[in-house]
Amino acid sequence: MVNKFLKYFFAFAFLILTAIGVSAQSDASTANGRAPEKEDIPKNIKESLVKHRIEKEKKDHDEMIERGEEALKLSEELEKSVRETNRLTAQDQAKLSRIEKIVKKIRSELGGDDDGDALPVDNAENKELIEKPSALTTAVKHLQSTASKLLDELKKTTRFSVSVVAIQSSNSVLNVLKFIRFTK
Repeated sequence: MVNKFLKYFFAFAFLILTAIGVSAQSDASTANGRAPEKEDIPKNIKESLVKHRIEKEKKDHDEMIERGEEALKLSEELEKSVRETNRLTAQDQAKLSRIEKIVKKIRSELGGDDDGDALPVDNAENKELIEKPSALTTAVKHLQSTASKLLDELKKTTRFSVSVVAIQSSNSVLNVLKFIRFTK
């Protein structure tokens, strides 16, 4: 019992001493004992930070467009493969997974999120897909066309904009992917 009490006492004392030491260090870190304010940062450092942020935003936007191009390329390869073999191979399954991963990343960067598991019937493109015979080649062609529309929308965006149409296009691509996986 006493041993347990001493253990708690020393742990509490250690925490108190650590807190006092940290507060003393933070007071000594500035001349007047205050945390530095934004005005205290030199102008050239502020400008450098802004330039770095702009460069990062440009790079991120360019990478998003490259991902859209990769998704389109993979969907075209998938469409060609299914047209020739009339089935999904293991490589095609891997391409489907890769496309899904890319499009989810694009949608996330655009600020979109998962909109549910079901195909939205009110979307004319997906309604047409549901009503057509569930031929794999038709679904893969539809995947290729929706991936193309997604890339077109991404190219219209800037690093300053959020495109609702691009988010909807990414959701359409993901819905077609789900449909293809369901019909295989």
